[in-house]
Amino acid sequence: MRIAFLSILLSLLPVLGAKPNVVFFFIDDMGWTDLGYMGSKYYESPHIDQLSKEGMVFMNAYAAAPNCAPSRACLMSGQYSPRHGVYTVSNSDRGSSKHRKLIPIKNTIHLAEKFITIGEAFKAGGYVTATMGKWHLGDDPTTQGFDVNVAGKSWGSPSGGGYHSPYKYPNLEQKEKGEYLTDRLGKEACKFIEKNKDNSFFLYLSHYAVHTPIQARPELKKKYEVKKASKNHKNASYAAMIESTDDSVGAVLGKLKNLGLCENTIIVFFSDNGGHGGVTSNAPLRGSKGMLYEGGIREPMIIKWPGVTKPGSICQENVIGVDFYPTLLKATGTPAPKDYILDGVSLVPLLKDARTKLRRKAIHWHFPAYLQGYTARHGHFRTTPGAATRMGDWKLIEFFEDNTLELYNTSEDISETKDLAKEMPTKVKELHKAMLAWRKKVKAPVPTKLNPEYDPKAAKISPKNKGKKRS
Repeated sequence: MRIAFLSILLSLLPVLGAKPNVVFFFIDDMGWTDLGYMGSKYYESPHIDQLSKEGMVFMNAYAAAPNCAPSRACLMSGQYSPRHGVYTVSNSDRGSSKHRKLIPIKNTIHLAEKFITIGEAFKAGGYVTATMGKWHLGDDPTTQGFDVNVAGKSWGSPSGGGYHSPYKYPNLEQKEKGEYLTDRLGKEACKFIEKNKDNSFFLYLSHYAVHTPIQARPELKKKYEVKKASKNHKNASYAAMIESTDDSVGAVLGKLKNLGLCENTIIVFFSDNGGHGGVTSNAPLRGSKGMLYEGGIREPMIIKWPGVTKPGSICQENVIGVDFYPTLLKATGTPAPKDYILDGVSLVPLLKDARTKLRRKAIHWHFPAYLQGYTARHGHFRTTPGAATRMGDWKLIEFFEDNTLELYNTSEDISETKDLAKEMPTKVKELHKAMLAWRKKVKAPVPTKLNPEYDPKAAKISPKNKGKKRS
């Protein structure tokens, strides 16, 4: 009878409140429409599509920054960029000096160890923690809360031969040719889950995919070379990379199922910034990776919390990358670090009911740096130093070079084609007031010093790019 009682008790652990596991899939450079469930007719993602049916889909989910390192720093620290100083990748004075009107704010390359990462919070709460894949915030994530590190270091894209072996990463080496990095990271994640099936674990599977270089498994590339492309999606190699990423997600979800861990595991799927404009299209969103327009910051997002999220539910509330830290701690009953600032809010009320409205006035971005363009339509820069605020359906963008303010209704104009700033000065004033108050609160620095090397004639956009400087 005692054995029978213990068996029943173990089967009821998720119901009785055993600390749930967390698996966080963080994909690099995946655009808002790069998945089947988000509308792509060319890219294939059956496992992620199935996850969207089992969990809650967020349609207004945002990265906290428009490119890799700051987005990850915000997620890991739970704080907006002005607090940790990671604004961009590498230096902030990107592009030619003669094109830069301002001297940008100096960038911090790595997340300082004084910040308490979500990994450290989970570890203090009794979790076994692992990061696999891209870290990009320092040399060694095991100094910042992770028990296990596989393939994570300071670099932002695959090193050596790229996605194909031979390669050598921390705790991940393959000397023989033929192995594909995305596949291997999925296998390593499955090994970690198997090893820790009897522990509470936090697994941060941060794929290098689908970041450049665009390198696919040859057999998958051939599949898409003969498949009919869609209007916006047509890159066979990129499509194959998405399928490999999806296969990795499917392998991890399959391992959880085989071990009977599904009902006590929270699954998060998210991307760090918008899709690379030279590789994929983010349409109907404007812009791409590196921009404060929607294409640079709006992301695909799914959360599955068995017994809490309604399968197939859709949430329209505005959420942002800094929200994950307080959300996952609240969901797992893990204490938040004492006397530590968390800028985000818990999404647990939304996970219980997608119709809930968060008690938050606005969400914000601050990017006091330059990012050079990589297509003709960008002109010299994808973005010049600027900031953005979204409040309800309204979004305000400020460009610091000339103090331009642009206003968009993202509900009625998702493509940000009609700047309403001149038509609606009262709304501009309302959002700008909120932006300035937030900027003061987080002590966000704004570049004002003029660059002595700036050449207005050289910086002038050529006629073919006129009107498209920031599109």
